[in-house]
Amino acid sequence: MRFCLILCCGLALFACGSGRNPAQSNTTAMQNETPDTLLPVPATEEEWKQRLTPEEYRILRQKGTERPFSSPFEQVWDSGTYVCKGCGNELFRSETKFDAGCGWPSFYEAMDKSKVKEIVDYGHNMIRTEVVCARCGGHLGHVFNDGYGQPTGLRYCINGVSLGFRKK
Repeated sequence: MRFCLILCCGLALFACGSGRNPAQSNTTAMQNETPDTLLPVPATEEEWKQRLTPEEYRILRQKGTERPFSSPFEQVWDSGTYVCKGCGNELFRSETKFDAGCGWPSFYEAMDKSKVKEIVDYGHNMIRTEVVCARCGGHLGHVFNDGYGQPTGLRYCINGVSLGFRKK
C-alpha cells in the first residue's frame, strides 16, 4: 500500500512539472469534439488504429492511463454531454462533473448505468473497479468510493483522452 501511495505521488509530481499551462484555454478540448451520432464499432484492432490517435488507442484499447493534469477536459465546465471517444456513446452529463483534485475529469454518476460497465481490476497490485464503455468496450478509467460530499459518494475518475464532448 505504501508503494502505491509513493507511486501515485510520484506520478502527480511528474505531471505537475510537465509544462502544462494552468491558464491554457479550454478551446483545445472543444476542438476535439465527437460527432452527434453513434459511430460504428470497428470489428478489428487495425480498424481501431485507423480511427483513433496513438494515444487514444493506447488508453481506450490497451487500458492505458493518461498523465494526471494533462487532460484539457479536467477544467472544462461548459454544459453538455461527455461521450465515448471510440463510439460516441453518451456517458456523463456535465452537471455530474466535479473537481476532485486528482488530475483527471471526475463525475459522481454515469449518465445511465447501462452506458458503462464496471469490471473488477486486479492490475498493478491493487483491487479497483474499471469503467468501460458498454457499447464498444473502450477503457475509460476507474470508479472509487471516495466522492466525498457528492450525491452518490462515488468518483468516476476518467481519462480525458477517452472522452469527446457535445456542448449544449
